[in-house]
Amino acid sequence: MFHMIVVNPQRVIFEGEASTVFLQGDEGEFEVMDYHGPVLSLLRKGKIVIDEKKQIRIRGGVARFDHNTLVVLAEL
Repeated sequence: MFHMIVVNPQRVIFEGEASTVFLQGDEGEFEVMDYHGPVLSLLRKGKIVIDEKKQIRIRGGVARFDHNTLVVLAEL
């Protein structure tokens, strides 16, 4: 499990623990898992899928995974 937070300028959209997260990167979909290597990616329009259960639709954003923490700055 790793810590994850999805925010936009107005509020925190999601904060909690996750095992897997699928993101729509600017060069294609990718998955982040526990202890994944560092990642910094632009995000395109699509959805964030958390543990195959929760989905968050976004219009774009930026994702950073480092030190077992995923931070997503999202445009909704």
